[in-house]
Amino acid sequence: MTERIVRPTSRLLVLDEEDRLLLMMTKAPDTSGSARWITPGGGVDPGEDHPTAAVRELREETGQVVDDVGPVVHVDDFEVPWDAADHTHGHAEFFVVRLPHFEVVDDGWTDDERTDILESRWFTLDELASTSDPVEPEALVELLRSVLQPGGHAAP
Repeated sequence: MTERIVRPTSRLLVLDEEDRLLLMMTKAPDTSGSARWITPGGGVDPGEDHPTAAVRELREETGQVVDDVGPVVHVDDFEVPWDAADHTHGHAEFFVVRLPHFEVVDDGWTDDERTDILESRWFTLDELASTSDPVEPEALVELLRSVLQPGGHAAP
């Protein structure tokens, strides 16, 4: 039996003033070399809580600095399908951050991020809904739709 190893992560739904969502095309931790669009974010370091990790990850991955990411809008617990991952399960907490449109700055990227992040792009809801590229989480379109509805936010 394989040991259950859970990696906690904080993920960010970064929206600009036109409700476009920032996503990053990254290589999956898999020997297949497959890639998928994901939201900015990453692992919660020892001693951090999810909001603190989200603030740090936003700065590291985009160059944007915020003091607060607000409440958790979605939680995703999942089994990791990749054969080269160092964990078997994930626990992701999602936050919404609205910022003026910006270009991603990679000054804070780790060596792994420089290898794994292939590109970044802003998506409208329609563009995201119509892409044939893989996205994570699989329910990202529904999550974005719920966040964008008037007065809307996804339930944790």
